[in-house]
Amino acid sequence: MAKIVILFDFDRTLIDGDSDNWVVTEMGLTEIFHQLRFTLPWNRLMDRMMMELQSQGRSIDDIESCLKKMPIDSHVIEAIKSAKSLGCDLKIVSDANQFFIEKILEHHDLLDCFSEIYTNPTSLDDNGNLRILPYHSDALPPHSCNLCPSNLCKGLVMDHIRASSSNDQIPRRFIYLGDGGGDFCPTLKLRECDFVMPRTNYPLWKKISDNPLLIKAEVKEWSSAEEQQRILLQLVSTITKEEDS
Repeated sequence: MAKIVILFDFDRTLIDGDSDNWVVTEMGLTEIFHQLRFTLPWNRLMDRMMMELQSQGRSIDDIESCLKKMPIDSHVIEAIKSAKSLGCDLKIVSDANQFFIEKILEHHDLLDCFSEIYTNPTSLDDNGNLRILPYHSDALPPHSCNLCPSNLCKGLVMDHIRASSSNDQIPRRFIYLGDGGGDFCPTLKLRECDFVMPRTNYPLWKKISDNPLLIKAEVKEWSSAEEQQRILLQLVSTITKEEDS
């Protein structure tokens, strides 16, 4: 039987909203965020927001408390736990960041469901303040993909995941769920036996609709958490039955 690998984007896919915007809004950073919005790349802007929180005397515990309030729809929670129990390998590929993702998943008892999380790393500086770093380190040569932001090419992550399984005795079939323009690059790397699940009327869906001949994978769109759960588990069932027969 094929190994089913499910790749989730995080913001507006696994969670309905955006974790960065949630922290900016809930922690009172909206004004300075909008002042700096177009002066820095998004990844650096969010790092700058963490420094702003530090200057206001806010701690990493304050950020964690904010993240714990971020909701995840019960249908998504059920889908993740069901897919995990059915033997699927679940991973996250996201342009959010390690601390935000892990704390939200941890609060909803989902962190252990994922074997890997590919995202912008975080660290604590010498003063114990949260810093957000680019996935593709500034110390490395820039990636050459013109579809993705400089800090993260999800297509390269897809290449890495596929290469890591090249010696497996069991073939892998992928289901990719996403919403944003950054999810188009990895979608182009999916094969005929794979599936992509774009969120309806979001940038990934629009790019797929505009470039259907470039997509090899079968497209299964969704618009709500309930639809996401139903379609994802149907695909897992379909793949399992195909392989068993």
